[in-house]
Amino acid sequence: MMTTPSPLARLLPRLILLAAAALFALAAWWAFSAWRDWQRGYDPETVVAASLQGLQEQNILVPFTARYVAVVTSTQSRLGLSAKKTLIMPGTVRYELDLAKLRQSDLDWNAEAGTLTVTLPPLRLAGPEIDLNSISEYRDGMILLTLTDAEASLDAANRKAAQDELIKQAKGTTPMRLAKGAARTAVEQSFAMPLKAAGIDAKVTARFAGDAAG
Repeated sequence: MMTTPSPLARLLPRLILLAAAALFALAAWWAFSAWRDWQRGYDPETVVAASLQGLQEQNILVPFTARYVAVVTSTQSRLGLSAKKTLIMPGTVRYELDLAKLRQSDLDWNAEAGTLTVTLPPLRLAGPEIDLNSISEYRDGMILLTLTDAEASLDAANRKAAQDELIKQAKGTTPMRLAKGAARTAVEQSFAMPLKAAGIDAKVTARFAGDAAG
């Protein structure tokens, strides 16, 4: 005697198929979402934004330092006497780039050309840091130096003039060109390397506002 399957027994295979189809759809959706997030993680804009954040957190970049030597002389006359002191003062100047000032608006990504242009904040000079152990002095007019406070006045004048001279040398055409070149190279690599690691072929150019040729 044959037994007629119950309605539930007849629907069970269909329910299993529907459940399998639902699980397949869910797995497909999850895989697509994961692929989309992976792709989005390697978008040029995303990589560039992450690089920018990393630079901002670094805060100060010192791409270049240079040592200069100032030679200055001050003279003073009193009571028919004269005195002169010469100061030779070495000092080191740091060329700094304030990366915290970089903004998203300073980045220009050209998707069609595959180029990124970064406009940098101005370089600033820090120092000079004086090498006290290497300072040399020469004096003339010991009578006036001994009898009056001329020596203190000459020392103060020489120190100020020497520091001004060190900064003047640091702002010279050649050291500024070298410092800007080092800054541009450092920033270009900071953006280019993450892009390359993400498989993105891009040309990165860093420049200073109003001084594109550096």
